[in-house]
Amino acid sequence: MGIEPIGILTLALGFICLSMGHERGVVVFITLTVLGSAAAILVGSANVQPAHLFLLFLSISTFSHPKRFSMALRALRCPQPGFWLACLLFYGIATGYFAPRLLARMSEIVPLGAPYFPSTDGISPLGPVSSNFTQAVYLSADLLAFLLISAIGATKSGFRAVVIGLMAFAFANAAFGLLDMVTHGTSGQDLFAFIRNAQYTFHENEEVAGIRRVVGSWPEASALAGISLGPLGFTGTMLICGRLRLWSSVLFATSVFLVLRSTSSAGLLALPVCLLLLYLTALSRSGAGVGKSTSNGIVLLTPLALIVAGLILALDEALYWRIYDYVDLLLFSKANSDSGLTRSAWNYYGYRNFLDSFGLGVGLGTVRTSSFLVALLANVGIPGTLFFGLFTMMSLMKKLDPVATFESDSRAASRNGCLCLLVGAFIVGPTVDLGLLFFVFAGLVSSSIENDTIASPVRYQPRSRATCSSEFKG
Repeated sequence: MGIEPIGILTLALGFICLSMGHERGVVVFITLTVLGSAAAILVGSANVQPAHLFLLFLSISTFSHPKRFSMALRALRCPQPGFWLACLLFYGIATGYFAPRLLARMSEIVPLGAPYFPSTDGISPLGPVSSNFTQAVYLSADLLAFLLISAIGATKSGFRAVVIGLMAFAFANAAFGLLDMVTHGTSGQDLFAFIRNAQYTFHENEEVAGIRRVVGSWPEASALAGISLGPLGFTGTMLICGRLRLWSSVLFATSVFLVLRSTSSAGLLALPVCLLLLYLTALSRSGAGVGKSTSNGIVLLTPLALIVAGLILALDEALYWRIYDYVDLLLFSKANSDSGLTRSAWNYYGYRNFLDSFGLGVGLGTVRTSSFLVALLANVGIPGTLFFGLFTMMSLMKKLDPVATFESDSRAASRNGCLCLLVGAFIVGPTVDLGLLFFVFAGLVSSSIENDTIASPVRYQPRSRATCSSEFKG
C-alpha cells in the first residue's frame, strides 16, 4: 500500500473541505471524478481514485448534520431509488462471494481481475477473481455518492452547488481533452504523468487512420468518449432550457468535438442517439411562452442544418467519400477488426455465463463484457438487472415540475446526462459499475428541495424569482 503525490493533494483538499463545508466540498468531489486515470492510493493491484478517497471527507462533512443524515436514510426506504440500489449492492456482494465458489469450473469466463484459476488466452475456468472485492467497493461508493447528492440537493444552496460541480466537471473534462490533443509530441505531455499513475493499461499513443486518439484524463479513447456523453447531455439540455447559455454552449460544442475526435466507435455510434434525445427535449419545450426562444430555434434550425449538410455532401463527392471511409473504418468494418472480434467474444462468454448460472449471475465483478446489459446479466443475473432497472426507473422518472424553474431544468439536464451515459454503456460498458458521475446525475434528479434551514447555520433567505432568473440565465 502506498500513497501517491496526487493522493496527498486529495487528502489536503479533504481536510479543507471539512473546514469549508459540504457545499464547496461537493464541487470539488464532482470535479475530481474527471481523474479517471489517477490513483490516490495503490493497494496491491487495486487503485483508489482521488474522487473515491475524497468521498470519505464529503461524507463526514455532509452526514455530520443530523437532518442531512436523515434525508439520506429516507432515500434508502422502500420503494425509494436508494433502496433498489442498495438491493443491487447486497445481492452483488453475496453473489460475488458465493457464486464463483459454488459454480467453480462450471463455465469459462473472461475474468475482469486476477483469476484464481490459471487463464489461457484471456479465458479461465469460473472461479473467484480479485475484482469481486474491488467492484463491490466501487458499487458501495456509487450508493454513497447517490445518497450524498440526494441529501445535499435537498436545499437550494446545495442543489446549486451540485449544478456548479457538474459544470466544473464538464469544463475539466473538456480542458484535459483539448490539452491532451494540443500537447501531443511536445514536453507538455509530461503534465499528464501526474494523473496517469493508476495500474491500468493505458492507450494514450494509439492512432486510427493516421489520427492520434485523444484520451484526456482517461486511460483510453473509448473511456473519454463514453464519459463525455454525460456532460454533452447535461450542457446540451441546459442550453435548450436557456440556462447558463455561454458556458453551456461552449462546453456542449467541446464535448461533441471530443466524442468525434476520440475516434471511438462506441462514441460515434452513441452520438446520434444522444443528439436525437436532445432534439426531442427541445421539441417538448418548444412553443409559445417566455424562455422558449432557444428551444424553438433548435427545433427549426436543426432540420435546415441537416438538409444543408446533405446538400454539401451530395455536391462534394471527395468530401463524401472521405467521411464514408472514416465512418466505415470506425463502424461498418469494426466487427471484423481484432478489437471488434475480441469484444464480441467477451459478450459471447458473458451470455454463456448467464445461462450457466441459471440466470442468477456468476458474481459481481467476475467477468468482463462489452455491453452494460450483458455485464448485468452475466455478473448479477436477472435479480440484479431488475434491481438496477427499478433504481433507474424510480430515480430518473421523477415527474417534472409544471413550471420551468432552475431546479426543474437542472433535473431535466441531469436526467439526459444519465440517459446519454447509459447509451454509451449499453454499447461498450465492460462492468456493472457505471462510475460516480452517473450516480451524481441520478442523485440530483431524485433530490427534492424540502427545507432550506439546513443549508447553513444562518437561515437561508430566498430571493425573488426575478433575481434568481437573471443570475442563472446565460
